[in-house]
Amino acid sequence: MDTEAILDRRRLRRRASFWRVSAFVILAVAIVVGAGVATDMDALKGVASGGEVADIKVDGFIMTRPGAVDLIDKAAKDDSVKAILLHIDSGGGAASGGEALYRSIRRASETKPVVAVIDGLGASAAYMTAIAADHVVARESAITGSIGVIFQYGHIEDLLQKIGVEYAEIKSAPLKGEPSLFHPPPPGAEAMLKNVIDDTYEWFVGLVAERRKLPMTTARQLADGSIYSGRQALRLKLIDAVGGDEEARAWLATEKGISTDLPLKEWKPDESFFAMIQENALVGIVRLLGLDDAAASILPRRLAVDGLLSVWQATFFERSER
Repeated sequence: MDTEAILDRRRLRRRASFWRVSAFVILAVAIVVGAGVATDMDALKGVASGGEVADIKVDGFIMTRPGAVDLIDKAAKDDSVKAILLHIDSGGGAASGGEALYRSIRRASETKPVVAVIDGLGASAAYMTAIAADHVVARESAITGSIGVIFQYGHIEDLLQKIGVEYAEIKSAPLKGEPSLFHPPPPGAEAMLKNVIDDTYEWFVGLVAERRKLPMTTARQLADGSIYSGRQALRLKLIDAVGGDEEARAWLATEKGISTDLPLKEWKPDESFFAMIQENALVGIVRLLGLDDAAASILPRRLAVDGLLSVWQATFFERSER
C-alpha cells in the first residue's frame, strides 16, 4: 500500500472519530434539554391541575447537612405545592442533622401542612424529624423511638505501642481535644462529655414532650433509648396513626382540605447532568487528563459527621476536635 493510501485511511479514521464524539455530545445535550423540558412540563401539569403534594424522602444515615433540608425549604416556597408528605426510613444519625431537619419542617409547616410517614424505620434523629410534622403516621411493624443521644469513641494507644509508634501532643488545657484516640480520657473528660450529652438529651426530650403533648415526666420515661413498634408508639402517643400513604392523604383531605386527587410528586436532589459531573465525574476527568489524583482535592467533598449522634444501632466512632 502506497503512502498516499495510508494517509487517506488515517484521515478517514480521524473523521469517523470526530463524528462519533460529536454524535455523543449532541445526544448528551439532547438528554439534558429533554430532562429540563420534562421537569418544566411536570411543573406546568401540577399548576394546571390545581397543585401537587410534594413527596420528600428522608432515608439512610442522617448526615450533619441533610440534603432533604433544601428540598423541604424549596417545597415550602413553591406555590404549586399544597402539602408536603415526608417518607422516613432511617435509623437516625447526627444529632445536628436531625435538628436541621426538624427546624426546616417546622418552618415549612408555617405555610403548608406537613405529614410524615415512617415506612420501616424512624428512630433517634429520624424520630426527631418525624415529630416536627403536623401529623405522624407509621406502619404497624415500623420501628420508632430510640429517643436519646450518644457519643462514641475509642483509643488505640496499646496498638500504637505494639507497632512502635510514639504519640505526643501539646495543648492549651487538659480537656482540649478530648476524648482522644491516642490515650485514655484524663480526669474530667468523661464528665464533660456527659454534661453535653445530658443537655442535648433534655433538649430532645423537651421536643418530644412539646410536639406529642406529653408531660415531661412521661416523655422522659419513654426516652430511655427503647425502640417501639408502630402499634406500641400509637398506644404511647408517640405517633398519631398507623398506616401509610393512604392514611396520610386521608388526614390531609379531612383536616387540611388537600384533595386526594392532587398528584403526589417525588422531589429529589439535583440529578442533572451538570450536577452529576460536579459531584462524581470531575475526578474521572482529572484522571483522563493525565493529572495526579491530588488535583482532585480542589473538588468539594462530603464532610464526615463530627459530633453527637442520635442513631439506632450506630457503628461509627466519633471524635470531636472543637
